[in-house]
Amino acid sequence: MASNSKGESLEDSKYGPLEEYLRSLPVSQQDITMTFEFIEQVLNDQLPVEAYGEYEWWGNQKPGMNVEVVPWMDAGWMVDTVEFREKWVRFVRQ
Repeated sequence: MASNSKGESLEDSKYGPLEEYLRSLPVSQQDITMTFEFIEQVLNDQLPVEAYGEYEWWGNQKPGMNVEVVPWMDAGWMVDTVEFREKWVRFVRQ
């Protein structure tokens, strides 16, 4: 069973499905742009209100700073661009 950097099972983490999705992408893929709607489909849950208007929510901080950061950084990705008006985020491989 896979776990995140906090030792939690990905299945028990709200953001585990996003981490699993990013991990499943081919190593040759260096970036991916995802709409907020698509991320919510992956999560089978809504993103928090903060995700729709706060850059800090999407910040690439060290684990422990924001719970939301851990899944994509644990999967080897970083947020490159967030577009709130069009509701999308671009991840790039670390």
